[in-house]
Amino acid sequence: MTHYILWFALKINNDVTAPFYIIILDRREPEGKRMTDKYLAVDSIKKRDGRVVSFDVDKIARAIEKAFQATTGTPRADVAAKLAAQVYEVLMRDPDSVPDVEGIQDVVEQVLIENGHVRTAKAYILYRANRSRQREMNTSLMKIYEDISFTKAVDSDVKRENANIDGNTAMGTMLKYGTEGAKQFYDMFMLKPEHSRAHKEGDIHIHDLDFYGLTTTCCQIDLVKLFDGGFSTGHGTLREPNHISSYAALACIAIQANQNDQHGGQSIMNFDYGLALGVAKTYTHLYRDNLARALELLGGLDNADALAKQVQEQVLAEYQLKPVMADNNGYAKKEAKFLAESLSDKKLIEQIQAFARKHGERETERATYKAMVAVVHNLNTMHSRAGAQTPFSSVNYGMDTSPEGRMVIRNVLLATEAGLGRGETPIFPIQVFRVKEGINYNPGEPNYDLFKLACRVSAKRMFPIFWFVDAPYNIKYYKAVDPATQVSYMGCRTRVLGNVYDPSREISSGRGNLSFTSLNLPRMAIKANRNIVHFFEELDRQLDLVVDQLLERYYVQAAKHVYNFPFLMGQGVWLDSDKLKQDDTIGEVLKHGTLTVGFIGLAEALTALTGAHHGQSEIAQNLGLEIVGHMRARLD
Repeated sequence: MTHYILWFALKINNDVTAPFYIIILDRREPEGKRMTDKYLAVDSIKKRDGRVVSFDVDKIARAIEKAFQATTGTPRADVAAKLAAQVYEVLMRDPDSVPDVEGIQDVVEQVLIENGHVRTAKAYILYRANRSRQREMNTSLMKIYEDISFTKAVDSDVKRENANIDGNTAMGTMLKYGTEGAKQFYDMFMLKPEHSRAHKEGDIHIHDLDFYGLTTTCCQIDLVKLFDGGFSTGHGTLREPNHISSYAALACIAIQANQNDQHGGQSIMNFDYGLALGVAKTYTHLYRDNLARALELLGGLDNADALAKQVQEQVLAEYQLKPVMADNNGYAKKEAKFLAESLSDKKLIEQIQAFARKHGERETERATYKAMVAVVHNLNTMHSRAGAQTPFSSVNYGMDTSPEGRMVIRNVLLATEAGLGRGETPIFPIQVFRVKEGINYNPGEPNYDLFKLACRVSAKRMFPIFWFVDAPYNIKYYKAVDPATQVSYMGCRTRVLGNVYDPSREISSGRGNLSFTSLNLPRMAIKANRNIVHFFEELDRQLDLVVDQLLERYYVQAAKHVYNFPFLMGQGVWLDSDKLKQDDTIGEVLKHGTLTVGFIGLAEALTALTGAHHGQSEIAQNLGLEIVGHMRARLD
């Protein structure tokens, strides 16, 4: 049998990429019959899903053009057309069968290589592999969406991935759609293949992959700085608060607003110092109210309200003094001088002032307790992220020894001990009590009573947890005059103090973690098969991989702009972000943050390597310390 292949490209307006048509002349000479001419053509193909559709040879030419474009920079449409004709010729060797997509692509690769276009063949293979990967991901994504749509959260690992999101709600479901779609997108278009493979195979875990190209992890919020002069959440500016109830409400709003800018938790690093300012303002107001009450009741004055206000304003204007709970700033003496203009009895004035102090402090205490109850209830009921997630919140306190700061600490502990509406233990905020010798650790120290109260509440409610400022890795940063140098923690135990980028500001405030990825230690140990040298070699390889991955993620984050973070950067929450303009990129100020490597399964890894974990064997314990120390040194 002899085949005559005739091909020609029909140029339309000199467009060499226009469709071309193939005519196959098959000359057969059956025995005993006169030779006949017969035109045959491949007119259909079988798709991957089993459908049979019309064959379009122009699609082959276009695919080859793209491969040429990838390798030579030009599509070379004329060459692509000739090669497509050869592909067609090969397919016609079996004209009675319907070719499938995979078979056609195999032929394309074969024809490219036979014609010496090896680099182009490689580009085509990569293109083909990428398309296959994309199809597989789309199929996988649709299956995940089906699970999200029709499975209860109790039966779905995907829906339960984030404990703060109710996957059964409309907003929770919608958030999960976005989450899973984003993961697929980043895996295909942003992750390096080696990072993607390590994550998929479980050697590493890239946390919060769904936010890979969007934002950073967490931040320690400085309430003193944020509340000074007020702030905006994007829909109007909030005035600086003037009452402890407003301070408490805005503290919750700050956490909620920042949660919408980041994927991790939000922590207030100076909860006691920050809210103490609200207690002080509240006491000033309530002292004046009670001063007026006493002037009327004890002094018999009809103009008590006006006089109390006038006297307080006079002392402030002339001496820049306000009443304080410690009563140690000289305010009472100056106030008494002005009151003497209306009351001649010095002893009566002292009684009136004592009444104002006593009842002002008592009412401030009640107001502070109510405000702390509101904090606990709000942070367990308010939502962020399209109404689908309770903010992951933390507060740090314990070292403010002022009467106002002590009042905040005492009442947040009592509100936590009381629990939620039906006595439930509150999940949020995660509370961190700072312990420091000289402040609250020993009997007789200013806040020792609060440390004992914290221990009582923790025994009942699991919070607060305790962190020690005197630990060697914390005390080296501590400066008694600067609360920002006190160690602060996130709910996820992230600690940010050291600052390689700017050693002059080794502080907690305005900083946080940018990204974190975890190592799978048990898998490395199992692969090492009790060969400890091999384990450490593999650990080094994985550390190098994760460091590279974290830096890649940083470059993505660094390209973002201030306007992408209206609260975190736009309101100056992040350190030095108040120096940037809306269109500025944030890479430089992000250097105040940290990139973090975590790990799981140290005990299991030690068991795989030695037959015992660190609690069972001194040898295993020493090896565990070596492993963690090795990682610490590598990251330093």
